[in-house]
Amino acid sequence: MKKGWLKDAFHVDTESTIEPTEQQKNALDALCQGIIRRGLTTPAIIGVEMGRPLNFVGSQTMHFFTPLISAFVPTDQWTAVAEFLEHRGSVDWIRNRIEELESEMDESPNT
Repeated sequence: MKKGWLKDAFHVDTESTIEPTEQQKNALDALCQGIIRRGLTTPAIIGVEMGRPLNFVGSQTMHFFTPLISAFVPTDQWTAVAEFLEHRGSVDWIRNRIEELESEMDESPNT
């Protein structure tokens, strides 16, 4: 019996840097800015890091609940975030984006 089919059965993508599409970036920026406005930066970063091993499972859960959640959240943004979470580098990108947006908000003068 040939075992070549088993060679890639447990293939995992490398931890490469991922860049979101424009739609994903807009949805993620809205999410990150909401987190920062509410003063939840530290809990959000802790939560994102704790969920790192399950980011793919979380994305699939988001896809599963899309029909139900569509009554409350714009489905296109929800789906964009779910699709981005399917990639391994997404957690790092989200954490870095939260930190980047928070530092931008801290540097901008309050008007």
